[in-house]
Amino acid sequence: MHPVFNRSVHTGAWPPLVHRVVRTVRSRGLFQRGQHIVVAISGGPDSVALLSILHHLRSRWALTLSAVHCNYGLRGAESERDQQFVEAFCQALGVSLHVRRVGLQTDGRKTSLQAEARDLRYRVMQEIAEHCGADRIAVGHTADDQAETVLLWMLRGAGLTGLSGMPAFRDHNVIRPLYETPRQEILAYLCTAGVSFREDSSNVKPHYLRNRVRREVIPILAQLVPSSVDALCRLAEICRVDDRYLDRQMTTLSSSAVERESDGGWKIDRVCLLELPEALQRRCIRNLFRQYDDQLRSPSLRTVDRIIRLASRRGAGSRLDVQGGRVDVDHRYLRFVPLQGRVVSHAEQPHSGCREFLSVPGALIWAGTGQRLQVQQQACSQLRTPLGKGRIVVDAERVSQPLMVRSWLPGDRFHPAGMGGHSKKIQDFFTDLKIPIAARSRIPLVVAPEGILWVVGYRQDERWVPTTATKRCLVFTAEDLA
Repeated sequence: MHPVFNRSVHTGAWPPLVHRVVRTVRSRGLFQRGQHIVVAISGGPDSVALLSILHHLRSRWALTLSAVHCNYGLRGAESERDQQFVEAFCQALGVSLHVRRVGLQTDGRKTSLQAEARDLRYRVMQEIAEHCGADRIAVGHTADDQAETVLLWMLRGAGLTGLSGMPAFRDHNVIRPLYETPRQEILAYLCTAGVSFREDSSNVKPHYLRNRVRREVIPILAQLVPSSVDALCRLAEICRVDDRYLDRQMTTLSSSAVERESDGGWKIDRVCLLELPEALQRRCIRNLFRQYDDQLRSPSLRTVDRIIRLASRRGAGSRLDVQGGRVDVDHRYLRFVPLQGRVVSHAEQPHSGCREFLSVPGALIWAGTGQRLQVQQQACSQLRTPLGKGRIVVDAERVSQPLMVRSWLPGDRFHPAGMGGHSKKIQDFFTDLKIPIAARSRIPLVVAPEGILWVVGYRQDERWVPTTATKRCLVFTAEDLA
């Protein structure tokens, strides 16, 4: 089956929906002119509309577009027809397409088939983006998807983090340009543009909870409150802001009590932990596990509460087995000991696994260079000292905490200031500057959850540079102590 695609729609004035998406892109800083975007396309209405809209922007924004389609083969001939549709659609647009046939483990799974497919899809997209040197990966989640996600987390009894739903920007390069667009507007756009799409038969199967929420719960809510989708999306935004604020508060209050261990684990002073409010105790334990886990996993609420109860007991010697290791309690500390921990000798540091957390305000000494790194928060109107190699300013409203100082990792990529929004591998950046290989691991990077902020002493990432609208700034300084 070949897609219906009206080329004339992509000439002349932009449709209203394209303008709406541009507002989302600009307000949330999703991508910039001249960047390379890899677009995930299944053949369904959301992903087809996403690629079509970005195609509208391609010429004026000087974008390079590539598409990725994953064929899991789970629906037999239907999966093959989806692939054929996507191939024809991308050919009509003149967009290069990468197709990956992905096998899923259908038996003995600890996670749902949908979750496994999602994780595989993101891994494939990251690999292709890395191979292509792409700056962004665009996925087609809409405002309705956000509302569904918030409801699903609500049904699980989630806290603020879960109720924050999906961010518009995640994992440093994954973006959701349709984040503020209702699904009905997507369908209306496709109808007006004369663009066909595929329907996934698995989306109507009632044994998937998300499908039932989408087909049964959302319509009822819309009858009761016509603006229910907007309200749920607004709830997610409010929760995300509150969640980030509490993370900053927790980091400020607890950072001095936390120490990293040579085996990759951590310890925290029990008294300091128990002096925190209950909400911050839970957040502290959860974030400690997440920060020190390669996959950013955190324990369940039940496990977190068991750990806090363990810390509150008098005496020492208690122990609790948790995912990835165990928690021990001595007279002073609550300590996490990872499984198969590797003792890192002093001679080995700093390597790519070396990292320290930087509170706001706060300072640390980076062993690799002997520099003192410091961060303070200021009103932008109060900034007086000029910038330089040892001082940068970052928009505090666009980055969250915890802040980390670490060595570079293979695959690290940032957007060096002065490169017009283009990204570059840290490894290539070092090569261009002719920095010796032996010296590279000693250079600190300042990193936020949103991405790299600063290759200290060399270049700031321009995505977080303050604008005329910026009110609060983070001021980073690096001082040589030798």
